[in-house]
Amino acid sequence: MPRNGPRSTGDARPYHRLVCRVAAPDIIADEMLPHRGLTGGRIVIATGNRDKLREFARLFSGRPFETVPLAEFAIEPAAETAPDFRGNARLKAVRAATSGLPALADDSGLCVDALGGQPGIFSADWAETAHGRDYSSAMERIRVRLEAMATPMPQPARFCCALCVAWPDGHCETFTASLPGEVVWPPRGEGGFGYDPIFVPDGKRRTLAQMSAAEKDHLSHRATAARRFAAACLDRS
Repeated sequence: MPRNGPRSTGDARPYHRLVCRVAAPDIIADEMLPHRGLTGGRIVIATGNRDKLREFARLFSGRPFETVPLAEFAIEPAAETAPDFRGNARLKAVRAATSGLPALADDSGLCVDALGGQPGIFSADWAETAHGRDYSSAMERIRVRLEAMATPMPQPARFCCALCVAWPDGHCETFTASLPGEVVWPPRGEGGFGYDPIFVPDGKRRTLAQMSAAEKDHLSHRATAARRFAAACLDRS
């Protein structure tokens, strides 16, 4: 869902804090401790993004619960009005938990250093067109902006993710992660989704879109946040 909130003010530093903040430092715990266990049953995945649904299905394969898409419920998705990934993930998870089931929501995006953290929490908005989302045009938009600033690719960037689990009684826990790397041009690879074709993780030579699903799931921001969630709420002795 497109977000309602301030756009760039021309000052990169405060905008970077707005669009790219997940948590400081990168931690696995929300303020609500101790962690609550999730032992089975069904959990709602609060997204309409088919690529994310497939990724979560892989990440939680073999777990003792069934993932259920939000589309199975007559629940309007939450408006993403928070100023950071963490807040938007919480808004989406809490809304989905009105289903009566625990709900899991992520908010994530690409933060390019030279663009003051943009597109950040507006990553999906940058891909919006009159005909739906087009990430090819969003990637081109990044290239054009960087070249206009005389800072052509490659440029340092990172993917950021906040993953929130909410229970129907209002209890929430949030887990964050980021994947540092750089944006490159031209786009490379046919796998992944979103901005994956222009992002090379630190220490790698291939973009996320050139990696297999298994390789991406080993290092991605969303996979790391999911592992942190699992360690706190699923893998309990």
